[in-house]
This record gives sequence, C-alpha cells and structure tokens, in this order.
Amino acid sequence: MGEEGGILMGTMSNVLRAAVENIWAQELAALRANDVGSKPPGWLMSPKAVRQFILGSNEKALTHEWEGQTLKTVITKKFYGDDLLIDRCIVTLMGNRGLLLVGEPGTAKSMLSELLAAAISGVSTNTIQGTAGTTEDQVKYSWNYALLLSEGPSLRSLVPAPIFTGMTKGSLVRFEELTRCASEVQDALISVLSDKVLLIPELGDTAGVFHAQKGFNIIATANLRDRGVNEISSALKRRFNFETVQPIADKELEIALVKQQTQQLLKEAETEVQMEQEVIELLVTTFQDLRLGKTMEGTVVERPSSVMSTAEAIAVNFSACLEAAYFGSGQLESSQIAKQLLGTVLKDNPEDAKKLKHYFDVVVKVRAKQNRFWKEYYEARKWLP
Repeated sequence: MGEEGGILMGTMSNVLRAAVENIWAQELAALRANDVGSKPPGWLMSPKAVRQFILGSNEKALTHEWEGQTLKTVITKKFYGDDLLIDRCIVTLMGNRGLLLVGEPGTAKSMLSELLAAAISGVSTNTIQGTAGTTEDQVKYSWNYALLLSEGPSLRSLVPAPIFTGMTKGSLVRFEELTRCASEVQDALISVLSDKVLLIPELGDTAGVFHAQKGFNIIATANLRDRGVNEISSALKRRFNFETVQPIADKELEIALVKQQTQQLLKEAETEVQMEQEVIELLVTTFQDLRLGKTMEGTVVERPSSVMSTAEAIAVNFSACLEAAYFGSGQLESSQIAKQLLGTVLKDNPEDAKKLKHYFDVVVKVRAKQNRFWKEYYEARKWLP
C-alpha cells in the first residue's frame, strides 16, 4: 500500500503513518525471540505472545537481539479496555469462523484488527476498505486486461486482491467497514469462510481451485451507527463471531490512553508541547459527560449527535497541542481544548452547538468556581457559536 511505498522510497521519519508491524518492529522481535509457546499452524507467534503484544508485559523487559545489539525491551500496552475481549478475539482467529468487531465509531476496532494482523501474520496492510463502491473483484481478484487479451487467462494475467493474497499466503485479511458494502459483495465472503476455497473458473477446473493455506482468516469491522445501511445476511453472520468493542468506561484508563497517543502523535510530528495532567483530565471528563449524558455530580446534559469517542478526544487534544506549539506558548491550555472541541461536536448536526453551550453554562460554570483550569475553560465559551 501507499505506506509501504513511502517506506521503500524514503525514510521512516518521512512516513505520515507507518504500518503497525514497522512501528512496533522491535517489540515484535523481542516477543518472537522469547516465545516458547506453541503456535497455531500459519501463525508467527503463540496466542500468549499475541496477547502480550496487545496488552503489554507489565513493565517486564524481554532480552533479545536487535540490529546487532542485545537489548531489553518492555512491551507497551496498546489496547485499553476489556482484556477478556482480546482473549476471545485470539481464540476466534484460531478457529474456523471469522472475527467481526462491532461498536461505535472511534472505539479502536481498526487499531485492534491491525495489532492482531501484525502479530499473527506479520502484515497489517492486506486490507479491504469497504465503501458503497467496493466491488467483488476488489475483494477477491481481478485481471490485467492487456495480458488477458494477449495471452488468455493465467496466473500471470491475474491481479490478486486481499482475499486471494490471504488465502494463498496463509495470512489474515482485514475488511474495514463491512456494512458499507453492498450485500452481494458481503455475500462473496460466505463460500470463502465456509469452504475455505476460492474458485477462479477462467483458469479451469483444476488450476482454478485455490485452497486456503493455514493461517488464513478474516477480521472485519462494522460501526453500530451503520446498522441498516447494508444489513449482514444471516448466512454471513453464521460465519463470523461477533465481538463488541465498548467505549472506555474507566476515566483513568482513558486519560492514560489520550496522553499516550497524543505524545506519540507529537513525536511523529516532531513537536514538543507541555501537557498538564489536569488539562487532559478536563478534556476526558468533558467527553465522558457528553457521551453518557450525565456528569459525575449527577447533572443530566443533552448528548450531542456526534460520537464522543476516545479517538475523537485524542484528535481534539492533538489539535490543541499543535495550536499551543505554533500559536501559543508551547504549554497546552484549557482554552485551546475548548476551541478544538467545536470541530468534533459540530460534525454531524449544527444544533449540537446549543447542547455544548448548555453544557458550558450549566456544568463548566459550576466547576470554574473551584478550579483554575475549568475557569479558563469556561472563559473560552466566547469561541462557541
């Protein structure tokens, strides 16, 4: 994909977003060097090592060789939420059914599928991006029509799509936004998941039969807000295990994740910003209040139409940090959070501006009397429409 091309043509520092297997290459190497567990056929790591890659090593350092040196590497926690969900996902991918991650937008479904694919197959970029315009040949295979006309159907004239690549190489396929695709495109997965066979009639009865190699499976994602756009058929549902990725309920965990992810984004942007813990806590508290429709004091507030997810909180915090770096003092301030919040809350419905203003007038105003960060936040309400 484009990310890989950027890595080959330039340096890693020039890539806007590297593949997961490149970002965490050192940790993956450490885990593989210390992996003594049994590996399912076609997997690069044992299930326990896959779990540790996603959930971290609890500050325990793993000794391994890396680029000619002996290093001690701590495996970082990359997914914050239900640890048992990770166990169920890994078990599903060892079986005959595909894995379908469902949930509200911004709950890290795509990130989780990337992490699983990178750990199990070593590649996270064998991906189908589901849209209303996705066609079956973009899912399975297509043809180089110049070669097809001159030589006829052959493997040389066949252009592999992610399903063909995953089946023949024995690797995972990621299918993003499954419910955005038309029903006939979704149902093209039924025979692949049930029989584990891909038929290409143009190549003949024998040459056109491709059996999936061990290690092949599909990780799909779907947003609950897209339910009803293209409902998954009951036949396809039976080929998947459904796992719901919930928003982070624990405020301390969400604060830690927002801070960690923002620091990573700032590092990639080669920008330094000082972040007060109280400002990040203010941001996360706002998101949890508006997400739940109720504050920790028990005040009921109207929930905006927009998704107040952790991913959106990270985006708001990162934008505020960039404003602080290039238009401010280099210190993240509550007022900058308030300004950047508008781009998230007003995304779906202009009427949400009234709900946000009400939140500031009823909730933030009270907290402003007790805390200077909330006071600065409340004073920034002048930026609200």
